[in-house]
Amino acid sequence: MQRLNDILDRRWLSNFGHYVQEFEKKIAEVAGTKHAIACSNGTVALEIASRALELEGEVIVPAFTFIATAHALQWQEIKPVFADVRAFDHNLDPDQIERHITPKTTGILGVHLWGQACDTEAIEAIAKKRNLKVMYDGSHAFGCDAAHGPIGGQGRATVFSFHATKFINAGEGGAVVTNDDELAAKMRLMKNFGFRTYDEVVHVGTNGKMDEFSAAMGLTNLESIDEIVAVNRRNYETYKKELAGIPGIRLMDYRPRGKFNYQYVIAEMDKSCAISRDSLIKVLWAENFLVRKYFWPGCHKMEPYKSLFPNAYLTLPMTEEVGAKILVLPTGQTVDEGVIRKAAEIIRTAVENGQEIEQEIKKRNL
Repeated sequence: MQRLNDILDRRWLSNFGHYVQEFEKKIAEVAGTKHAIACSNGTVALEIASRALELEGEVIVPAFTFIATAHALQWQEIKPVFADVRAFDHNLDPDQIERHITPKTTGILGVHLWGQACDTEAIEAIAKKRNLKVMYDGSHAFGCDAAHGPIGGQGRATVFSFHATKFINAGEGGAVVTNDDELAAKMRLMKNFGFRTYDEVVHVGTNGKMDEFSAAMGLTNLESIDEIVAVNRRNYETYKKELAGIPGIRLMDYRPRGKFNYQYVIAEMDKSCAISRDSLIKVLWAENFLVRKYFWPGCHKMEPYKSLFPNAYLTLPMTEEVGAKILVLPTGQTVDEGVIRKAAEIIRTAVENGQEIEQEIKKRNL
């Protein structure tokens, strides 16, 4: 509230005010990059970055991601070419990239899913060999690291989201980070209609600016980043303890070493489980425990891609498998150990009575 009052006293609400500039500096520090360009949201940041990199034709992207990753390309008439993911971390599989490269391919858009970095070294080795540009969607991965330091310095650019659902949020917002001076200058022009000076437009652009109120929210949340991560990690470890031993359900592990924000707690249900994933969701929702099935059914089965690429699923067996078995469990500062223990109790009971529950759901046509 102190920051909001200060914004009103300054009478500077948007257009690169004090708090946006301060927020950009803090983002760059966390990301380990020279530049951070704050934007109105993560989707606009993806669009600006891909356009600044002059991507065109076809760009390889995982199908198992939020739809905005694909839409940011399609919106600019760039064809997203969907590649499969790895079983153990659900990230883009480098071994699947080469099979999708054509003479029209200009880039690779990797996604750091669940806050765990995709294989940036393998992806960039392929890109170097094939003369492709690389950027990353790091919407899940702010405050996390990759193989050689903070996520942010890999590829030509990385995009973050500060939407209200993210562990560090600006209410609404996003950013592009990069170590490329020329690219950063270009993106700054592009997010402000191409204005270089007060009345001089030198580049095509859009309105992608972050306002001062959003930046104030982001800065305030950043002050608590260590506390938020600690709560997320406590919740993850509590889930892991409480769900242990439930047949057919496994909590997805984080790598043994590394820095993570623990924003996502992902459970995988295998076919041996006595209750189906969708039936378990119905049980938990009935108990007001709002689990989700991300990113079902996959970008390739959403429009317009479902119609444009009706046979894409044939090359995406792991995407199909992962999408059908994961549960995203609630976490964050409003979830405590007692809530998690109660949820685990419901899950355990549902699994133990899976057959009866399935019959009841079918009987009621739920």
